[in-house]
Amino acid sequence: MVNPNRLDALRQSQLAAELSDEQCSVLSELVALRELKNGEILVREGETDNHLYAIVQGLLRVVKNAGTADEITFFTISAGDFADELSFMDGTRHYASLAAVGDTRVLGLEREKLESLLTARPDIVYKVMRAIIRAVHQIQRRLSMQSRITSTSSMGGIDRHA
Repeated sequence: MVNPNRLDALRQSQLAAELSDEQCSVLSELVALRELKNGEILVREGETDNHLYAIVQGLLRVVKNAGTADEITFFTISAGDFADELSFMDGTRHYASLAAVGDTRVLGLEREKLESLLTARPDIVYKVMRAIIRAVHQIQRRLSMQSRITSTSSMGGIDRHA
């Protein structure tokens, strides 16, 4: 039976961008909905995690040395964004922790659960992977734009990429 809370959360996420109602119902049975409190760590620096997270509500800080005097927040990610895309894909250790800012809700999709659909429902796997690639491309574009702006300002207004 379809859990309406998970289904609604999934429909609000980028994961469902190309999914039909029926595909959303199937995928909603594989995701977990987590409620995090302020400061709660979703993923710890140095650990591996096989989940893709879609932020449904709230914010996550990407933080190095969480909970220490040397703590540094690199950036925050907000509702609608993915977290942990690359570790989901390749299983590498996290360079930073993901910590909730205020009350935060995330959907978690375990890599093995998505892979379980490869034979029976490759259409869903394909569309989820497209959503992940779109998100990674958005990040790459933002980084390229930031790099371009930084390069231009450091060269006194000369655009060295032109």
